[in-house]
Amino acid sequence: MSMLRLRGFEIHKGYLDPAAQRALIEVLRPILRAAPLFSPAVPGGGKMSVRMTSAGAFGWYADAAGYRYVDCHPKGHDWPSIPQPVLDIWHDLTGLERQPESCLLNYYGKDARMGVHQDKDEADFSYPVVSISLGDDGLFRMGGTRRGGATDRLWLNSGDVVVMGGAARLNYHGVDRIRFGSSRLLPKGGRINLTLRVVT
Repeated sequence: MSMLRLRGFEIHKGYLDPAAQRALIEVLRPILRAAPLFSPAVPGGGKMSVRMTSAGAFGWYADAAGYRYVDCHPKGHDWPSIPQPVLDIWHDLTGLERQPESCLLNYYGKDARMGVHQDKDEADFSYPVVSISLGDDGLFRMGGTRRGGATDRLWLNSGDVVVMGGAARLNYHGVDRIRFGSSRLLPKGGRINLTLRVVT
């Protein structure tokens, strides 16, 4: 495992070894059964190419009215709890006593991407966002606090964890593409990204 910094992001390469990655996939399966993946609509029409769901007290949601956190799945039931092994990663890398209130699970299929954006729907930006990569490689784009500036790109591999905090908490970032089939972790391929956030 190694840690590097780019534009204020802490990137922990190889934080999860293959056995830990497989174990984490297993604890995610009950979440996906209880709160199936869905494709959010976006303001202006259309749907996101990434499918998603959530765990914790809040889930992230988007539709024609905008982006926000909600307290139940689109089908009307509560979000499942965040699994303890996921919380352990948060506590190990942040040292914070406060637990995250949302774990957003994004699934990237072959042609999915995530445009550059800021994570700014939370009430208190002093808490970091912790991002866990599982499965196929994702080309991560990192910028500054203003849209349209210079960016850096880095391939995130399965088992990498990124901590977005401090001065970089509101930096723009996104995923340009994935290298489909680069990992054998998910039987059907693709990338899972977990992001842990304090919401309130």
